Amino acid sequence: MGSAGAAPRRSARTAAQSSFAQDLRSSRRSVVLAFLPAGEAELASVPGMSVGIMSATQGSYNPAQLLLDITQGARVARSAYASADPPPMSLLRTSATAGAIAGWRAALGRAAAAPQLLRPGLLATRVAGGAAYVGIAGTDDLDAIAAADRTGRVAAVSRGTEATLLARVARLAHAHGLVVADLPAGPAGRADLNALAADRAPGELLLVVQRARVPRGRELLWSAAAGLGGPGRRELSSSTTNQRGLLAAIDLAPTILLHLDPSARSIPADVRGDPLRTDGPLHSASLRALMARLHVIGPRRLHALGWLLAGWTLLLLASAPWPRARAWAMRTGALGVLWTPVVAMLAAALEPSAAVEYLTIVLACLGLGALTDLLLPWPRAPLAPAIVTLVAIALDALAGTQLLMRSLPGPNPILGARFYGIGNELKSGLAVLVFAAVAAALYPAIRGRRAALSVAGAGILLAVVEGSARIGAGVGAVILVGVGTAVATVMLLPGELTRRRALIVLIAPILALVALAALDLATAHGGGHYTGSILHARSPGDLRDVIVRRYTAAFGELHNHAMPLATLLALCCAVFGLRRRERLLAPVAGDPAWLAALCGGLAAGVVGALAEDSGPVLLVVAVFTLICVLAYLWGRPIAQTSTPRSPGRRRAARSRARTRPAAPAR
Repeated sequence: MGSAGAAPRRSARTAAQSSFAQDLRSSRRSVVLAFLPAGEAELASVPGMSVGIMSATQGSYNPAQLLLDITQGARVARSAYASADPPPMSLLRTSATAGAIAGWRAALGRAAAAPQLLRPGLLATRVAGGAAYVGIAGTDDLDAIAAADRTGRVAAVSRGTEATLLARVARLAHAHGLVVADLPAGPAGRADLNALAADRAPGELLLVVQRARVPRGRELLWSAAAGLGGPGRRELSSSTTNQRGLLAAIDLAPTILLHLDPSARSIPADVRGDPLRTDGPLHSASLRALMARLHVIGPRRLHALGWLLAGWTLLLLASAPWPRARAWAMRTGALGVLWTPVVAMLAAALEPSAAVEYLTIVLACLGLGALTDLLLPWPRAPLAPAIVTLVAIALDALAGTQLLMRSLPGPNPILGARFYGIGNELKSGLAVLVFAAVAAALYPAIRGRRAALSVAGAGILLAVVEGSARIGAGVGAVILVGVGTAVATVMLLPGELTRRRALIVLIAPILALVALAALDLATAHGGGHYTGSILHARSPGDLRDVIVRRYTAAFGELHNHAMPLATLLALCCAVFGLRRRERLLAPVAGDPAWLAALCGGLAAGVVGALAEDSGPVLLVVAVFTLICVLAYLWGRPIAQTSTPRSPGRRRAARSRARTRPAAPAR
């Protein structure tokens, strides 16, 4: 019975596919955007398909939000909306052939109130003849949102059986440049996808997005394309992510519009995504490993740090009875924390299980801390993790090995906000680490132009690494590094604080942004994050939106888990440190370079909390790193009871001795 019943179905499908192929060969340029509940294996098995991982939404996944982002080609964090979730929407028939989206007006109002110019329906509005939707009777029609124009109208709607789906797609592709289609699940859907790819006309672009109806959960979906050019199956990417194998949902709109009309005018200024491109041969195993890795980064972050701190604590407890061993444990643990970014990148290359990754980080960090302390005399050890970390980050970005992105302190693309460069969790911590390294190199130091120029040079280098579009890609990082460097430099200049020096600190962020603009234009040809969001802003309103988005997201961080308590503790520690700075720096006898480094690092954390969309996270990270640096200083070897004097200090001491009046004779 089952075999006899399946024969007519296969015959109908074969006839539909044949008709579909004949019709498409004579059609004009068109795009089919298909939604299919399929994974990488199903998509990669289709000949000619390029596959990638799509960042679906910025924040927790919502299928309606994904579709709205596709239609507008732009997005913001869900926390920036007045209502986190879109209103309920569904497809309504308005005539025998057309339809409209119920709830569209509410969706427009929600988008208008968001701190960015969002235009739901912009995609279909720019398609000649509007967009069409092809669905299956008896299934949900939410994906029709992707075919709605600015008024919520869907130009053509066709619902029918699975067997006639391909023929209906072919018929609507004649009159409409964009056809949105829901493919069935299971073998029938995969057969339809193979037919769409095999019978694709030269002028057609086929885009496929994994259909997932989970209200919360996955933010990454599998996607595929055929017709982008390039031989064979390849990996998808875009300038939005700047990462091989990664793309964003907002990249579909510019890809579709550019295919239908190759002129540059085809992409509206309101579209923030970038056209898709193929980027190297398809390595399915690597893509699947990347998908799996990105899903575990967030849950493992704090656990890994907790295990590292627990290992440091055990080391301190085991060495407590012996003062020398206790001092060694303090230095080793503090240096181990400073080595975390490099060790996390090495662990990311292994892609181990959670337990193995935690154990690797603990043992490698403490081992490197002990080795660094052995090879470099106190207090010069911070030089090693600072130099190695900057070199490793730069090489990873330039070589495209994606280790930082896969590491636990990396930018975490699953959140949908940042895909490449240095994540907010590292920016202020790196500033503290680099300033501490300069102080370690100068120790023992005296205030003067040499010391001030050393700090300024290191700050400029760090700003280039953190701000360059090809490496760090951080606009806020340049601001916080600029202020931190200015504070540390001014503190090391001879003489008292003057209005001129205070002005240098105030204008440092502006000068840093001007320098970043020049660097961005020179190295990324204006395609970097800074030029894309600031220099290419069309009006003061756009700049206002950027600022509002940042502070909305920063304020939202205060509602996350233990962040309010962590922020309060960081502020208390910062105030205590400023009030007791002389006591805290007693191990280095109040060395001016160390004082400038710690004050500059704290300034970077404070400014970072005000300039970055992660807000208080940067302050917490900066204060935590400062505590680790101070712990290293307080772990001074017991045998080292005196502070070495620099040549300048020895000359000053001899000069004071010569000019000191002789004691009166008795």
